Amino acid sequence: MQAKETEKLVKKARQKDADAFTELMQLYLKDMYRTALAILMNDEDAADAIQDTILACWEKIDTLKSPRYFKTWMTRILINHCCKIRKNAGNTGPLEEYEEPAVYDVYNLEFKEALSSLDEKYRVIMTLFYSGGYRIHEIAGMLKIPKSTVQTRLKRGREKLARDYYGIYKGDEIL
Repeated sequence: MQAKETEKLVKKARQKDADAFTELMQLYLKDMYRTALAILMNDEDAADAIQDTILACWEKIDTLKSPRYFKTWMTRILINHCCKIRKNAGNTGPLEEYEEPAVYDVYNLEFKEALSSLDEKYRVIMTLFYSGGYRIHEIAGMLKIPKSTVQTRLKRGREKLARDYYGIYKGDEIL
């Protein structure tokens, strides 16, 4: 969907048009799921975070400053809800305790497995960058960290994937 069409939907949703809001949420549902799963590593918690995000977006859509930043605004709300769920649930156990996602996704399962082995700080940024299609400055704004930190974590995440999962990283080069 083009940016102008999305902006039209956002403007209608701001006027409490439920159909336009539903269409917006459907448009970004897969992106929200990928982001929530990257943070929470659990289908049920990801679903809860998405549900809370949808409700919060509906209630607070009039606080959105510019319709063109809807996706970034919505993702920031989602990240906040994910962090709250992790904090309340104490999801800090070892990776082996996390559930395998139940929903079949057409994306490369090996890549998802490799991504799940990364620390959260790398996994979230890589998911937002590659799956969510966000730019570095947008990720920095959402996570409230410097752009240079996003760039460094993106680079280190790639290197760790190449080294640990694919075994092709040597020194400063990825072969």
